[in-house]
Amino acid sequence: MTNKKPDLGQGIRALLQNMSPSAEADPALLNTSMQVPLETIEINPFQPRHDFDPQALEELAQSIRIHGIIQPITVRRIGPRKYQLISGERRLRAARLAGLREIPCFVRTANDEQMLEMALVENTHRENLNAIEIAINYKRLIDECNLKPEQLAERVGRDRTTVVNFLRLLKLPPEIQQAIKQRSLSMAHARTLINVEDPVMQLQLFREITDRQLSVRQTEERVRQIGRRVQQRRNATASLPPAYKQVQDQLSSHLATRVILKRKRLGRGEISISFYSDDDLQRLLDLLLP
Repeated sequence: MTNKKPDLGQGIRALLQNMSPSAEADPALLNTSMQVPLETIEINPFQPRHDFDPQALEELAQSIRIHGIIQPITVRRIGPRKYQLISGERRLRAARLAGLREIPCFVRTANDEQMLEMALVENTHRENLNAIEIAINYKRLIDECNLKPEQLAERVGRDRTTVVNFLRLLKLPPEIQQAIKQRSLSMAHARTLINVEDPVMQLQLFREITDRQLSVRQTEERVRQIGRRVQQRRNATASLPPAYKQVQDQLSSHLATRVILKRKRLGRGEISISFYSDDDLQRLLDLLLP
């Protein structure tokens, strides 16, 4: 018997079901919606989403003019005839563009932490989020809502390993994170890059993936090769005097590539500098040659 994959929406529904109805609201509203004047609803200050495509909003507004609001938004009551948005800002903005005076709402009672949590959980389920945006939401849920990875996984309806893999993306260098945001680097490639510990090597492999259009399988093989070389380097470095190891580290940092320094008897030795593509070689030549 196979286990059914958890519904990705169960986290937000569980949160909403645990909210008590407002003292001023009819308890029957827990599972139904009520019409609320748009002018009485203020924007959610905890909203994790800040960018709204004007053209997409206008298209949604046109749909609302024809079909109305199909899915109610969720608000909390913060005073007499005053509400604050919990989730559904895109629908709220489009409803205003469409010229509506009222909008169907689920009215809930929630403190600031609960409101932030609901907004973040709902935001993680948007279809057009990139992996970095999801990871940032997960990080905020952990930091600002005091959730452990296991609790977060339950909230968003994903397994713990998936949640942890998203969080690990935030440890990648900014250049790689930007590529993930722009979807020029796939999530599968990014998960493979995470297994490289050194940020310098991560950037080197990222450039190799881009320049040579490596597949995920080829990238995995390169990661294994890097792992073997790192171990060889560690073995070689273990026998280096501290002063030589410092020189090796300085060269590696300056050249932004892997450098291995070997010291032999009588002060003799050799320096090995790695490059990963023709462009990478040219970059090193520009640094080394006057």
